[in-house]
Amino acid sequence: MIFDKKTAEQIAQELLAIKAIQLNAEKPFQWASGWKSPIYCDNRLILSFPSMRQLVCQAMADVIKIKYPKTEYVAGVATGAIGFATMVAESLGLPMVYVRPEPKKHGRQNQIEGVTPVHKNVIVVEDLISSGSSSLNAVKALKEAEANVLGMVAVFTYNFPIARANFEKHQLDLWTLSDYPTLIAFAKKSNYITSQQEEMLLTWNNAPNTWTPHSN
Repeated sequence: MIFDKKTAEQIAQELLAIKAIQLNAEKPFQWASGWKSPIYCDNRLILSFPSMRQLVCQAMADVIKIKYPKTEYVAGVATGAIGFATMVAESLGLPMVYVRPEPKKHGRQNQIEGVTPVHKNVIVVEDLISSGSSSLNAVKALKEAEANVLGMVAVFTYNFPIARANFEKHQLDLWTLSDYPTLIAFAKKSNYITSQQEEMLLTWNNAPNTWTPHSN
């Protein structure tokens, strides 16, 4: 669920402006899952733009202060959200950890890096939600470490049906600064995409696991 419509449109506009959003229907991007996608969102580029970095940090901090005032720890999902989690934790004056996809194979074999937030109220920070699997894997690790996970805040979600189902199944609140419907609507309104491209992008979003370049 987006936190604020005006912020969602502003984030969408900025993502397009810094070229964090790339479109290529003719030569689709291939995700690690094997899905082919006509669009790619790289939120890590935000870190290279101070004004947008500040916008995202402040918006995330506002969500946490309003929705989760009892937060005691901020946890970033490695690797994409570590930078955002660090900024948000600094802004709120809270301790921060980050969560690896799996425990290290060497050393202390940690999955959670930092002081483990045992019995602490934790907000998880993500940069991007696709299926939600990796994000929820981090939540699982925190819960197994006896942290009390209050919810998750992310920069952007593709808003896939499978992601909504996954978060509902795990009964976890998700707040995002912007989302796919907002992005596509803004892109069309600003003539960044054509009506034909809009139709193709919406078709892909409804069934990304079966989409092909010729299926729209």
